[in-house]
Amino acid sequence: MTRRRVAVVGGGSSGLACIKSCLDEGLDPVCFESSNDIGGLWRFKENPESDRASIYHSVIINTSKEVMCFSDFPIPAHFPNYMHNSLIMDYFRMYADHFQLTKHVRLNTKVLQVKQRTDFSRSGQWDVETENKEGKREKHIFDAVMICIGHHCIPNLPLHDFPGIDAFTGKYFHSRDYKTPEEWRNKKVIVIGIGNSGGDIAVELSRVTKQLYLSTRRGAWILNRVGDNGLPLDLAFTRLASYLQKILPFSYTCSWFEGRLNKRFDHALYNLKPKHRVFNQHPTLNDELPNRILSGTVQVKPNIRCFKGSTVEFDDGSVVKDVDLVVFATGYRFSYPFLGSHVVSVSDNKASLFKYMFPPELDRPTLAFIGLVQPLGAIMPISELQSRWATRVFKGCAKLPSTAAMLQDIQYKEKAMAQRYVTSSRHTIQVDFVPYMDEIADMIGVRPKILRMLLTEPRLALHVLLGPCTPYQYRLNGPGKWAGARQAIFTQWERVTKPMQTRPDKQKQPEPMSLYRWFFLMSAAGVSLAVYFNKGKLAAVLPDPTAALGNVKGYLMPQS
Repeated sequence: MTRRRVAVVGGGSSGLACIKSCLDEGLDPVCFESSNDIGGLWRFKENPESDRASIYHSVIINTSKEVMCFSDFPIPAHFPNYMHNSLIMDYFRMYADHFQLTKHVRLNTKVLQVKQRTDFSRSGQWDVETENKEGKREKHIFDAVMICIGHHCIPNLPLHDFPGIDAFTGKYFHSRDYKTPEEWRNKKVIVIGIGNSGGDIAVELSRVTKQLYLSTRRGAWILNRVGDNGLPLDLAFTRLASYLQKILPFSYTCSWFEGRLNKRFDHALYNLKPKHRVFNQHPTLNDELPNRILSGTVQVKPNIRCFKGSTVEFDDGSVVKDVDLVVFATGYRFSYPFLGSHVVSVSDNKASLFKYMFPPELDRPTLAFIGLVQPLGAIMPISELQSRWATRVFKGCAKLPSTAAMLQDIQYKEKAMAQRYVTSSRHTIQVDFVPYMDEIADMIGVRPKILRMLLTEPRLALHVLLGPCTPYQYRLNGPGKWAGARQAIFTQWERVTKPMQTRPDKQKQPEPMSLYRWFFLMSAAGVSLAVYFNKGKLAAVLPDPTAALGNVKGYLMPQS
C-alpha cells in the first residue's frame, strides 16, 4: 500500500519535528523551505527575507536546553544552558543528521497555494503548488498538510499610532531589521516596546549609544533567566508548581510571584510596574535591564505622543531632541496567503483552530498548524507533541471530537484568554507550558502516569512531579515511547551543571539532587496553602497531606 504523502510547509524547528513524526508514523513527508537552509527563525541572516522573522547577531534563547530540546534527542551536555542562536542551529543540524531528515527537505522552494481537491470530502487530499528559485512551478498532490511557519511572519509596524513619523528626520525600522549596535555609537535611540526583543535590543544598544530611551505604554514585569541558586529559571516550572498555580487563588499566586520579582528590583522604583498582574501578560525575560536603568544608560519613558522633525514628545509631556533612531519592537502578525480564507481565516492575529492546530469545520482532518502558540516556555517540545498528535490523526489512529465539541473548546479558550490577559495581538495564541503540553499528550496517550509510577517506581515519579517538566517525560509511555527517556530524566541535572564546571576544583561539587531538598520545603508550603484554600474540596481526597508528604520524603532526601 502506498504511503500517505504529507506536505510540511517550513523547515524550522517545527518543520523538522513534523518530518521526524511523519517518518515515525510511516508517512512520507516532503518539506518545502523557501530559504536556502533549515533553521527558520534561529538562522541568522544579515539581510532579512520578506515575510519572515529575522534575528539579530547576539540573540540568546530565553529557554534552557533541558526544557527546549526534542524529547528523544537531548542537547549535548557541554552546550550552555542558554544557547546562542549559532549553537541552536548546531543542535538542529545534529538532530536532522541523526534522524536523516534533510533528504526530505526541498530548499529554495516557496509554497504558492494550498487548496482542497475537488474530491476533498472523500479523499481529504490537497493540491499544493510550489515555485523554486529559478521560477519553475510545480503542482503536487498530498494526503495531508502541516503548516509550520510559526507566528513571526509579518512585522507589525503601527505607524498610524505615531503622528509625525512620516516627517521624522532620523531613521526608523522594525526590530527584525536590527543586527548589530556599532552603527549607532554616540547616537540617541528610542526603542518602542518592552517585550523580549525590545528589552534585549535596548540593553545592547545602551552600551554604545549616547542615550537609550525605552518607551512602553503599560510597563512590564521583568523575569530573570537566572533563577534560585543560579539555576535556569524555567527548571522551576514543574508539574507541582503548575498544579498549585491552578488551585490557588489567582490573586495569591500573582502577589507571591510579584513579591519575588520586586525583591530583585522594585518595579515601581524603576518606573516599570504595570497596572496589570504578572500573569495577565506574557512577561519579559531580561537579566541586564535593571543594571542599565540603574546606570542611567537606559531611561524608561511612556508612550510617544508625536514626532516633530528629530524631536520626540512623550505622553507625559517630556521631550527628547535630536533623536537619531527609533526601533519598533512591536511584534509580528501572522497570515497564510497561500491558504483560502474559507479554510482558515486570520483576523487581528486570531485564527479559529481546535487546540491551536486543527480547523474545526473541515470535512477531513488532514490539515494541521504546528507551532502556532505563544507559550511561557519553549516552543520546540510543544511543536513536537503537536506533530506527533497530528500525524496520528492523519493515519486514523487518533480521532478528533465532533465539530460542535471543537467549536465549544475554541470558544472556551477565547473567553478564558480574554478574561486573563490584557488586550493585545500578542495574547491571541497564549498557552501555559505544562497544562498545554499535557492537554496534547492526553490526545496521543503519552501523558506521564504519575500515580502508577508512584507505586511502581517512586524515584522516577518524584523526578517527573517535582523536577523540571522536560520533554523526555512524554516518551515514557504510549505511542512513540523511547527507551532512553527514563535515563535522560535521571541524568538531566548532570547536563545542567556540566557546562558550568569549566575550572578544575578539588572541592566537592553540589549535588543536583540538592535542588529537591529545597523544593521539598517549597512544595510542602505550597501544598499546605492549597489545602487551606481548598479545604472542602480536598478533605475527601487528601485527609492528611502532611503524612502523604512524609511518605515521599525519603525519596526526596538522598542519604549523604
